[in-house]
Amino acid sequence: MEWDERVGVVTGAASGIGAATARELAARGAHVIALDIDGGGLAGVVRGIEDAGGRATAHTVDVSDAASVTAAVRETGDDLGRVDMVVNCAVSFIAKGLDVTSADWDRVLSVNVKGISNVVQAAHPLLARTEGAAIVNTASISAHIAQPARWTYNATKAAIVNLTRCMAMDLAPDGIRANTVSPGWIWTPEVARAADGDRARWEPVWGRYHLMRRLGEPAEVAKAIAFLCSPDASFITGAELPVDGGYLAMGPEGLGETSAFAGSE
Repeated sequence: MEWDERVGVVTGAASGIGAATARELAARGAHVIALDIDGGGLAGVVRGIEDAGGRATAHTVDVSDAASVTAAVRETGDDLGRVDMVVNCAVSFIAKGLDVTSADWDRVLSVNVKGISNVVQAAHPLLARTEGAAIVNTASISAHIAQPARWTYNATKAAIVNLTRCMAMDLAPDGIRANTVSPGWIWTPEVARAADGDRARWEPVWGRYHLMRRLGEPAEVAKAIAFLCSPDASFITGAELPVDGGYLAMGPEGLGETSAFAGSE
């Protein structure tokens, strides 16, 4: 229980990477302030943490609503006397291209970019008085590549990478580190829905986008996040950590299985 006296805010905590991160931080002893718009899913995650002997407080909020975020973070953070970690996993998965509407842009920017700002601004007074405080924002491999009909999602993920660098610069005088994780294809509820729940069929297809030849697990991203929050990462800030099974390292030849270069020396 290395983090027995620490407090961590986790957004998007009702499912996927956010839920896995909430569980990981709680398993290490932290009290998790769990935020999500999905109250039912959030209650289930918190109940699971408590059943496992951990500590968590649930707040059903939309991260795009600055006032609600501030009230939730300050209420529990003040009660507990500190906030050591902020992990932003909340995301709008609106993926639109030429057909994008103004409402689509408003929503995806409000959640994916403004939402991170809202949470960090709310937590900042508590983070600033806590030694070793850390922020981790969740971007994506989509921040670095073009994908069809994904202007919205990819643009906001790219924004998160540079937003985090700016946060690292501005918050360093307060002793706060800020870093980004960029997952590849992870078996989250969104990916499961895209696969109609048929992982056996789709993992070999999507797995070929990664050097590891498989999709990642939310828990694998959560462990990378925990590392960046930990004292082991005390000299790391303004950095991006791909948790992508080698996705971004791969060239146009793919895994080489159908390449003219396969087997050559």
